[in-house]
Amino acid sequence: MDIAIIGSGNVAAVLGRKFKAAGHTILQIYSRNASAASMLAYEWDSESTNYISLINKNADVYLVAVNDDAIATVAKELLLPGKIVAHTAASVPKEILKTVTAHYGVFYPLQSLRKEMSYSPDVPVFFDGSDEFTKKKLELLAHSIAEEKVAEAGDDARLKLHVAAVVVSNFTNHMYVMAEEYCRKEGLDFRQLLPLIEETASRIKDISPRQAQTGPAIRHDSETIHKHLELLKQHPQLKNLYVLLTESIQQFA
Repeated sequence: MDIAIIGSGNVAAVLGRKFKAAGHTILQIYSRNASAASMLAYEWDSESTNYISLINKNADVYLVAVNDDAIATVAKELLLPGKIVAHTAASVPKEILKTVTAHYGVFYPLQSLRKEMSYSPDVPVFFDGSDEFTKKKLELLAHSIAEEKVAEAGDDARLKLHVAAVVVSNFTNHMYVMAEEYCRKEGLDFRQLLPLIEETASRIKDISPRQAQTGPAIRHDSETIHKHLELLKQHPQLKNLYVLLTESIQQFA
């Protein structure tokens, strides 16, 4: 397919590379950040523009890969009748693009993406469309980069998925931040915890997270918990999280 990408950030960069690797043609990149768009265009042997009026009208699919709060602005300025136009956001309804074209939809990659990635990440894709023609086209495009990790998901399902994604990714990473800060203050090397982090993440590929739960909270080891809380008196924010999560683990158990 011939694809035009609107945006030059993390999602645009990673998806563009995947499209290119899958044999698609990146016809054009549009971004208000002319420098970023130019760099991606050079990488993909494509062209770029920072004028929305100069967007190429010959693409098969137009992907709006911008920040959630910028999609409405792009939609107001974009008019592509008869073309397939999809945004990449989980929490934004597809109807935000209904003034752009009759064939609007969503192409949502459920993954934490950074343009600096030196590898090609595994990216499940959830799609939706205003009609069957749009859905089939976006599903075909999704399968070309995600193989079998593709599913249709409406606005409500995508929003719920995004909540779960925030918990397992953003919240979990914040716990790493807290642990790293604790280690720094206590003269410990956070990197010594990396094998444990990798093993815990790997384990839930085979069993439920509930089955994989270990530690003093699940064992109701009050003596160890008390010792930990004594150590955390100098780290009140982490102590509060420790208490909250210990109670939550025990309630679920």
